[in-house]
Amino acid sequence: MITTENIRAKIYEIRGQKVMLDRDLAALYGVETKALNQAVKRNIERFPSDFMFQLTKEESIRSQIVTLKMEQGKHLKYMPYAFTELGVAMLSSVLRSPLAISININIMRAFVEMRKYMALRSEESLQIENLRLELQSQRNYIEDILRDQNDINEETAAQLELINETLAEMQVSERNKAPRKKIGFV
Repeated sequence: MITTENIRAKIYEIRGQKVMLDRDLAALYGVETKALNQAVKRNIERFPSDFMFQLTKEESIRSQIVTLKMEQGKHLKYMPYAFTELGVAMLSSVLRSPLAISININIMRAFVEMRKYMALRSEESLQIENLRLELQSQRNYIEDILRDQNDINEETAAQLELINETLAEMQVSERNKAPRKKIGFV
């Protein structure tokens, strides 16, 4: 049974686009990759570059999507084709079997779910960024309060020091002003 979850697992991001590879689509439709590609080539005018493109060897290696079966002596002669959501939708006009139509509906649903998921992630990212900015604002506010508190403490300490010095001077001057008792025999 082909589920939306199974299909979503076969959607890759290449060149900044969500795509499905020809071999995965062929497996879903129950046809050989060669047959799928031939049907596409017979109707190539329906598949402009924003619907379908061929992977480069570097993209195939980098994305680790293409697997060679070395032990069986099978090597890729041709780089796979990647179909965007629009290209997959266009496949339904090329592959007209009831199975193809049913599979295509499921694939479209998977693409829609992926788009919703990405939109949700984008919204969550925006909320996280807003929270981060609010937190930074609060942190700056608290640092300002602590800096002001520190300034107040320094001012208070300076004023207390001045009061202590003044009191000390007053005590010394009081002692000097008061007549001293004579010590000894009078």
